[in-house]
Amino acid sequence: MPRFSIIVPVFKVQGFLRECLDSVLEQSYPDIEVIAVDDCSPDGCGAILDEYAARDPRMRVLHLPENVGLGRARNAGMPLAGGDYLLFLDSDDTLTPGALRAMADRLEETSDPDVLVFDYARTYWWGGTRRNVLARVLAEAGEGTFSAAGHPEILDLLMVVWNKAYRRAFVEREGFAFPPGYYEDTPWTFPVMLSAERIAALDRICLAYRQRRQGNILSTTSRKHFDIHDQYERVFAFIGSRPELSHWGPYLHRKMGEHCLDILSKEDRLPEADKAEFFRLTAALLRKHGTGPVPAELRLLEGGFTRYRVRRQAARAGRELGRRGQQARRAVAARVKHGWSAAHGHRPLDPHLAVYSAFSHRGALGDPAAVYAAARELAPHLRGVWVVRDEEQAALLPPETEYVLLDSLAYHRVTARATYFVNNVNWPGSLAKRPGSVHIHTHQGTPLKYMAADLLHKPGARHGLDVPQMLRRADRWDYSLVANRHSELVWERAYPCHFTSLRSGSPRNDVLVRARPEEGAAARARLGIPAGNRVVLYAPTRREYVRGGHAERLDLAAFADGLGAGHTLVVRLHPSLADGPARGMGLTELHRRGVVVDATDELRVEDVMLASDALVTDYSALMFDYANLDRPIVLLADDWGAYTASRGAYFDITADAPGHVARSQPELARLFASGAWRDGESERLRAGFRTRFCEFDDGRAAERVVRTLMLGERPVSPAAVVPVPAQAGHDVLAAS
Repeated sequence: MPRFSIIVPVFKVQGFLRECLDSVLEQSYPDIEVIAVDDCSPDGCGAILDEYAARDPRMRVLHLPENVGLGRARNAGMPLAGGDYLLFLDSDDTLTPGALRAMADRLEETSDPDVLVFDYARTYWWGGTRRNVLARVLAEAGEGTFSAAGHPEILDLLMVVWNKAYRRAFVEREGFAFPPGYYEDTPWTFPVMLSAERIAALDRICLAYRQRRQGNILSTTSRKHFDIHDQYERVFAFIGSRPELSHWGPYLHRKMGEHCLDILSKEDRLPEADKAEFFRLTAALLRKHGTGPVPAELRLLEGGFTRYRVRRQAARAGRELGRRGQQARRAVAARVKHGWSAAHGHRPLDPHLAVYSAFSHRGALGDPAAVYAAARELAPHLRGVWVVRDEEQAALLPPETEYVLLDSLAYHRVTARATYFVNNVNWPGSLAKRPGSVHIHTHQGTPLKYMAADLLHKPGARHGLDVPQMLRRADRWDYSLVANRHSELVWERAYPCHFTSLRSGSPRNDVLVRARPEEGAAARARLGIPAGNRVVLYAPTRREYVRGGHAERLDLAAFADGLGAGHTLVVRLHPSLADGPARGMGLTELHRRGVVVDATDELRVEDVMLASDALVTDYSALMFDYANLDRPIVLLADDWGAYTASRGAYFDITADAPGHVARSQPELARLFASGAWRDGESERLRAGFRTRFCEFDDGRAAERVVRTLMLGERPVSPAAVVPVPAQAGHDVLAAS
């Protein structure tokens, strides 16, 4: 008996079907059967199904003699299922890599619940990806099992059939089946979720929900949307037959009204001539099943269709007035702010005022934070003010740190009069550089991948970037900090602007250069790493050739298990991936189970590096900083060709690596199993890498910046200033 029976109804999806089936049959968890139901599809779907079934014995195909619709096609597949759990997968959607293994582990962990609810992400036809906005409901569900009564928020999730696994014995005992018509998931999902005694949650994206540009049946204008009324009648009939569920009546009454109003409000659902009839039937259904006062959000259904339309039009008009009012307020605020800037722009610069920002105003981080700390010690007469984007970021600043919010009046006041500007990202275009001000650009590390002007011939990598505008903003730089001659040459090429290179070293790396053996203990304790464990840090970068930027290059659970007892695998995602689907693809769940430690949210990456004993990365610039620790580095370069083709690189990191290079996960596992990751060859490679890329990092970079650029003292060796002339063609490029 297989663990999972995966039922796939198929109709007119030949363009997506292979991707769907591959996502199932290529899962690392093999204990499955696939029951594909050909719902008399008129295209080539039937032949594709037969082709797959011929080469994989786990797949069976049922060809229906006539088209019966999605729900009844699922019903046709259920009697053939022999697995412990049922999964229903629509044939234009896909399972994510490792999804079935994660489900199986969670089911075992929770002792086979009636239902397992997992997460999904919407994948759009134009390439975008968006995680379920209510994913927090899964995270808040807890470690064990629960019922809908115990965690009613679970019913706020999208009420569909395909984001759950169902214990087959439970389904058969209760006699659940799909009705005909549109919205067939409604009379399945509510009865299932309300009847289940034990529900478990899996906070992991297991399914990619395809958002098709055309062809979505629920986006088709048709009277079939009237089916929603019959479907809710079935739900009410179900709870009417179960006295123990009668208390759910008011909740379902509200859900029904909200659902019907949502259908009525969408322009592409109902024929215009049928909307009044749909309204009347909805209002009648609401009265029929109502047991108390009508909820405020459903009062649109009182008073007839004409009144409903008047209210809707009034609401739209109100929103439009609000939008125009907001535009007017923004325009007034902009004029006020411009007035502040203009007024203060005539006042002399404050020679004791320095303004700092890092990572697009995310807080006191990176090189600017190191310069700020050094300035407070060496030049206490300087007033340092941080620019942050909102109060949430401000709350993360160290105590007694002065700050202003981006684009506030206070921001315009300080930026109009500050002498020093320190940032690792370009300042907003609205900030005008005044004569006498000193702009210090720290960058974000040593560059491996193409940057700025070098991206002009990499259309995929520069998508969404206005390179000419980027260079116009870089024209404000006075100084560019560099940690090595390689960076110096790259910044001159990538930013053909007027600035002076300061061979300062990277200020944020001072703590790494001066690190003592006991450094990192606090970070280890904060991350919950057992004392005495050897810590391997895995820091992958983003991919431009992958939608969303995240590529599953490494099976984290398998790698962590291969490291063995006494080891901890710490994962830190690239900052641009921190809020996307990457964590939901398995990292969050593995962190919860203690398989790995997710350090993505640690504010100071320097602390994470100090807490580790070795680094595994692909092409992250973190390796250049990490080399200052003189600890082993291993490169996982299984897609170097694809990476360089899409993003571009200034040199071949696999030929000039900081340590051993693994071309696959098995090769990486062998390096650690054999101990070669820290052998003599690893030391030799790292020494050469450090000589080239840690050239100016001597532990005094922040001091050097403050003394040289803010206090006007002689450079502290080994620094030197190198004027950079504008490159030929810069004016044309910037103006394009």
